[in-house]
Amino acid sequence: MAERPPLPPFTRESAARKVQAAEDAWNTRDPHKVALAYSEDSVWRNRDTFLTGREEIVAFLTAKWQRERDYALRKDLWAFDGNRIAVRFQYECHDAGGQWWRSYGNELWEFDEQGLMTRREASINDVPIEEHERRIHGPRPHGERGAGFPLR
Repeated sequence: MAERPPLPPFTRESAARKVQAAEDAWNTRDPHKVALAYSEDSVWRNRDTFLTGREEIVAFLTAKWQRERDYALRKDLWAFDGNRIAVRFQYECHDAGGQWWRSYGNELWEFDEQGLMTRREASINDVPIEEHERRIHGPRPHGERGAGFPLR
């Protein structure tokens, strides 16, 4: 099995690199690429959906990014300990009807020794926004990496 650095146990620096790598991958909106960060038997709770394994993750993400158009994400390291990382995030997207949304969430991640995520629990709330209220436009510019983002 290939390693997916950085590997646990995490330091502040390595946890921040792991969070940025996840943000970068999710912003590609490529379900197959994103799924490679998860173990073959990874378990997820995403809102009210429960998934197990990469195949289910790919199917879930494929459907997600068909619904959530022009998706753009920011993640922020909240806490870490050993092989676990807590993240807060915001993303923006619009639906087929043109309504823009900002979604706020928290994730709990757990990793195996190879640096693959074995568990992901995400709680997410959606807020309708007007297009002019958007503040996340595509992947994070390199100069903004590590910078926090406002709550509202």
